[in-house]
Amino acid sequence: MSRSAHPAGPRHADVLPEGHYSAPPTDLNDLDAKVWAQTVARDADGVVTVGGIAVTRLAEEYGTPAYVLDEADFRARARAWRTAFGADADVFYAGKAFLSRAVVRWLDEEGLNLDVCSGGELATALSAGLSAERIAFHGNNKSGEEIRRAVEAGVGRIVLDSFQEIARVAHLARELGRRQRVQIRVTVGVEAHTHEFIATAHEDQKFGIPLAGGQAAEAVRRALTLDGLELIGIHSHIGSQIFDMSGFEVAAHRVVGLLKDVRDEHGVELPEIDLGGGLGIAYTSDDDPREVHEIAKALTEIVTRECEAAGLRTPRISVEPGRAIVGPTAFTLYEVGTVKALDGLRTYVSVDGGMSDNIRTALYDAEYSVALASRVSDAEPMLARVVGKHCESGDIVVKDAFLPADLAPGDLLAVPATGAYCRSMASNYNHVLRPPVVAVRDGEARVIVRRETEEDLLRLDVG
Repeated sequence: MSRSAHPAGPRHADVLPEGHYSAPPTDLNDLDAKVWAQTVARDADGVVTVGGIAVTRLAEEYGTPAYVLDEADFRARARAWRTAFGADADVFYAGKAFLSRAVVRWLDEEGLNLDVCSGGELATALSAGLSAERIAFHGNNKSGEEIRRAVEAGVGRIVLDSFQEIARVAHLARELGRRQRVQIRVTVGVEAHTHEFIATAHEDQKFGIPLAGGQAAEAVRRALTLDGLELIGIHSHIGSQIFDMSGFEVAAHRVVGLLKDVRDEHGVELPEIDLGGGLGIAYTSDDDPREVHEIAKALTEIVTRECEAAGLRTPRISVEPGRAIVGPTAFTLYEVGTVKALDGLRTYVSVDGGMSDNIRTALYDAEYSVALASRVSDAEPMLARVVGKHCESGDIVVKDAFLPADLAPGDLLAVPATGAYCRSMASNYNHVLRPPVVAVRDGEARVIVRRETEEDLLRLDVG
């Protein structure tokens, strides 16, 4: 039995009692390719490199903490999703995972679309030159200004999340003389095997319009009758960090059932179905995510089979991988500040970041890996807890890890699989400055999101 059956946290997992841990790895210097970005390796001196650049050099040039993103890996994963689903499907990268203007340009060049869920994300996409037609706008409470901006820009679709939003978007579209393409987000009653805060398709949560009680059917009826809307399909999203495809099968069955009801009642076959995202990645060696081609094959077969059974034409499929693309492509580089051994318990290793650059451990009890990155070590393994510098006992980066017993202040640690949500959810707690994002490719590094400065903090404080 592993320490945690699910990297989103132990809420739905079989967890060993506190104080029981997996055995230390055979080689503390090993870098599991399943967890690390594709170009990560150790050089002849044992220093971790990415894109051919040593982390010691990155720390000297850009400081720590820093998010280090493997651009070649990001692009390869984006291409893999685009290739796996082919020309008859759409892949919308979920910008909430991590978004910057550089990332938008990479997506554009690799042929992916973009899913945004705020005015700020929309502004980032448009400022980077992405065609608005390739943007989907999500969100459970879009403001009137956000909707107006999206309609004026000509976004390819707005995902409607409530009855009020159906009326709001229709009104603004008519006012602007537009007919806005929309999908309706439907809550299908599938509770994905994940942390309760990132399971999004059971009835008792804030997203979508429930299938239950005919509410989704009524939402479709209203959308079909309003002049300002062009209803193009149904959207469903069952959660995040999911490995099991069975939830998607149940969701597709219920969404296709709604499509059949729409055809039978209104004589309309909606042309699209969006299955959302949520596919998991490996945070630790215990995780076993599916290959992209397997996911594409499974989802396509599920939808095709359900539509054939219902006597419907197979609609165009959309998916929204965010974490699955960017998550594995980055790691966070820290410097060790203090090493505090507690006899009979564990050793606390404090680094120069913490919950301000990775809130997921505190928020979801998420599991991460960690490695000594600035050298190799033949020392015995010690049970460690990697913690941050904030005034919170819950400021934990890696809850339980084995690190070399000779770890010392000044050593560099790298925490992999931090490309998704870490920078997006970063904060200025304790007025700590948010780290930069450094993209590395083919022996060259560049900052794509700069480190915050004290001037940035004070500029917002009007006194």
